[in-house]
Amino acid sequence: MSYIYNPIYTHFKGDKISRCEFIERKVVETILKSKPPDEERSWSKTFELKHSSAVAQVGRILAQKRGLDPELGAIICAMHDIYVFTTGRVTDHAHKGAPIAKRILRQTKKFTPREITLITTAIYNHSDKHEVSKNPYVELVKDADVLDCGLYEGVHDAYVYEKSQENCKRYFGRIKKVRKELGLPRDPKWDNVDYVEQGKVYFEKNRK
Repeated sequence: MSYIYNPIYTHFKGDKISRCEFIERKVVETILKSKPPDEERSWSKTFELKHSSAVAQVGRILAQKRGLDPELGAIICAMHDIYVFTTGRVTDHAHKGAPIAKRILRQTKKFTPREITLITTAIYNHSDKHEVSKNPYVELVKDADVLDCGLYEGVHDAYVYEKSQENCKRYFGRIKKVRKELGLPRDPKWDNVDYVEQGKVYFEKNRK
């Protein structure tokens, strides 16, 4: 038996979808079609799919809470790692992702030049978590990104490994700020810039 089409909500099926849904579907398709296998990617495709979708939803929530446009917030967040989703590589992905996003948005013919500039500017700057921007959409995608990443096991210690103590303090401060904004309980690990998860065990093991 074929599925009966629901005219009220498309579930991303067909052509009668909003432009935000169009972009979210485009992001998923980009990840699935990207050629490098997981062994050659900085992240797995599973993580990319989970992360892009989760950050888009968090972006919607934060945009509503902050009085910003939820549609643009979700689009920015869905596309923020588009360079990674396309190439599998993370090096300088924010800066390299902005022109890819610009090309996609232009091709859709669904966005004004002002909207494209707003979206690509936020994507270009989203990796600068240690800086505070006056652009609320730049701050939105930074906050949605770190909140989602901070919910995964081991990310705290990954940040400790990858970043300086000063940058860790700024990243962790951002995570604590967003958690408080959303009414989430305090998580004490974000007060600590030393290894507190499996990273500590890993480095002690490999030191022997």
